[in-house]
Amino acid sequence: MAALSAWFWNERFWLPHNVTWADLADPAPGVEYPKAGHLLSALPLALGIFAVRIFFERCIASPCASILQIQTELSRRAQPNAVLEKVFTSITKSPDSRHLEGLSKQLDWDVRKIQRWFRQRRNQDKPSTRTKFCESMWRFTFYLCIFIYGIRFLWQSLWMWDTRQCWYNYPYQVLTSGLYYYYITELSFYWSLMFSQFTDIKRKDFLIMFVHHLATISLISFSYVNNMLRVGSLVMCIHDSSDFLLEAAKLANYAKYQRLCDFLFVVFGMIFFVTRLVIFPFWILNTTLFESWEIIGPYPSWWLFNCLLLVLQLLHIIWSYLIARIAFKAIMRGKNWFVFPLSSCWKPVPVSPLLS
Repeated sequence: MAALSAWFWNERFWLPHNVTWADLADPAPGVEYPKAGHLLSALPLALGIFAVRIFFERCIASPCASILQIQTELSRRAQPNAVLEKVFTSITKSPDSRHLEGLSKQLDWDVRKIQRWFRQRRNQDKPSTRTKFCESMWRFTFYLCIFIYGIRFLWQSLWMWDTRQCWYNYPYQVLTSGLYYYYITELSFYWSLMFSQFTDIKRKDFLIMFVHHLATISLISFSYVNNMLRVGSLVMCIHDSSDFLLEAAKLANYAKYQRLCDFLFVVFGMIFFVTRLVIFPFWILNTTLFESWEIIGPYPSWWLFNCLLLVLQLLHIIWSYLIARIAFKAIMRGKNWFVFPLSSCWKPVPVSPLLS
């Protein structure tokens, strides 16, 4: 175990040349540097956030849904059938003609009756509009609050206005309480999403979002351990700037305020394009690739960090293309902006300060 720990925490991977863990272990009085052990505090805080979410959805979001007359739809339940239930859970939720014919012979049911059963059974697993409204209201509230906190904190930070400050005296950069709370809160929120995925209604993108949350947690933790908090805080703030707008558009859609929904979606799209295709590459990548090279020089974890950010930029381009394509098709068909399959096309967009 000691050999594995020594291999994982290899100084030549994590730290610049001529810097050791011992140099960071004993800072001057009143000075604090990030430590891997700090990340453990995110786990109990994540449970607290999860508890707050349950309280918020039941005591705040649900009454708001009632005020807006968003009710839980009562879908017709499929009649119990062990054979069809086994096929539904183990084989397919949308059987093809071959499966339908075989089930028809086995049960002596009409094919249309079997199709109706599967349609009703699929509808049972779909979250109601009220459930989705409560979930989106919680996400909207958190994203808005953390964005306001982040922008207020960064507004007073030198590296907000001069990104070269992200690398001066690196890695001997003091961990302030504001930066610590910002990072740990973001990390705790995504840990809470990992917990809630197993209690929420299962969606088609369950596995994708699970991997997405796991990658986000890994990236936030990685930037914390090697003290790239300054540039990491800029990345988180950029991504948070559009997340709450997407959730706000969803809320308007669920409440059937279509004009407001369209407006919020347009604003979301504009901010998404500006932050992900302009600010991120020309501000963030410029400092992580070129300014940092000039000031501190490359080392192994530097290469990994920048590779991950470049992959992130590639995802930005792909998601921007999907947004533009879906919006274009909606305009050409004369449909409302927000009436698309959000779960399949949009779900990866809001989640992650360092990956999505």
